[in-house]
Amino acid sequence: MRRVLLAIFLCACGPAYAGLDVCNKAASPAKVALGRFDGAAWMSQGWWTIAPKTCARLIDRPLVARYYYLYASDGGAGSWSGGRGFCVARTEHFTIGGRSDCAGRGYDQKAFFEVDTGNAPDWTQSLAD
Repeated sequence: MRRVLLAIFLCACGPAYAGLDVCNKAASPAKVALGRFDGAAWMSQGWWTIAPKTCARLIDRPLVARYYYLYASDGGAGSWSGGRGFCVARTEHFTIGGRSDCAGRGYDQKAFFEVDTGNAPDWTQSLAD
């Protein structure tokens, strides 16, 4: 009987909360942009400002791709970057379709780093000094 009650309790808890979190373990606030492929097209989104020693949820549903791309800056000399070019805007919030001809479309281009989630539905990426 206890096993049945335990099984009912475990099933009643609902699905696990999944998505993409970024945690800022650095001493300064970080402005973060996200690049991704949705199965049909490339896009970039930003900016999330993440205070030191806190986290922010960038995607609020189970992840469907293995790879996501991030760029972050502390507003000074520091940034977290890589080798994948994505368009970004200077405005506070943006969503941009496509990765090509950023300057021709009025955007800046930044080099994002790759995040390999291993096809997990939930992932946390940390930024550190």
